Amino acid sequence: MRGGGRAHGRTVVLWPDTFTNYLSPSVGQAAVRVLEDAGLRVVVPPKPVCCGLTWVSTGQLDRARAVMRRTLDVMAPALDAGLPVVGLEPSCTAALRTDLPELLGPADPRAARLADAVTTFAGALEDLAPDWQPPTVDRPVVGQTHCHQHAVLGDAAERRLRARAGLTGELSGGCCGLAGNFGFERGHYDVSVACAEEQLLPSVRSADPAAEVLADGFSCRTQLDQLAGRRARHLAEVLAERLP
Repeated sequence: MRGGGRAHGRTVVLWPDTFTNYLSPSVGQAAVRVLEDAGLRVVVPPKPVCCGLTWVSTGQLDRARAVMRRTLDVMAPALDAGLPVVGLEPSCTAALRTDLPELLGPADPRAARLADAVTTFAGALEDLAPDWQPPTVDRPVVGQTHCHQHAVLGDAAERRLRARAGLTGELSGGCCGLAGNFGFERGHYDVSVACAEEQLLPSVRSADPAAEVLADGFSCRTQLDQLAGRRARHLAEVLAERLP
């Protein structure tokens, strides 16, 4: 594992998902700042890793299994050391938690070990740094809880973290409608927009202009930017901005 600039207490592996690594690196940088402020030592895998979701969602399951096995080879030292794995992108985090062990099964016990090691950003702060106090933001929030967060991971830790930081209000239910690459495919645009118009876009349009727009999922942030003209941010970015 490659380490960050500062060593503190418990070591965690920050999962460098493709969305964060290549499309929104500011999310990963912010997460490192917050995790280190909470007293955690952050490392990243020494080689590229992938949850395999791209191949799962397009039905290429044999390829997905090959990608997952390669990832487990890279993650083996972290698993042997019992390190927690912190996910930032909900879709990738959910894939590690569920798709990975379901596709590889008992034939590769490392899959279950990685699934058990995976936690969310808010979950890591709550479980591994319970005495850490987040910076005070004191702003209303609006935005989207990712569908995979609803379905697989749950958002109780995120709700508690937002409350401790003074981020008040509820995020939208429903779906942003982009759903990975669904909204970009020919013939899907109208359905994608209709999904976003059901709950998300009306809630953003009617929100206080000073409200913080939150969306931990890259697809949700993309949809908000392109359909509502609002820049949404990951919770890690909002908290990192208020750190000294």
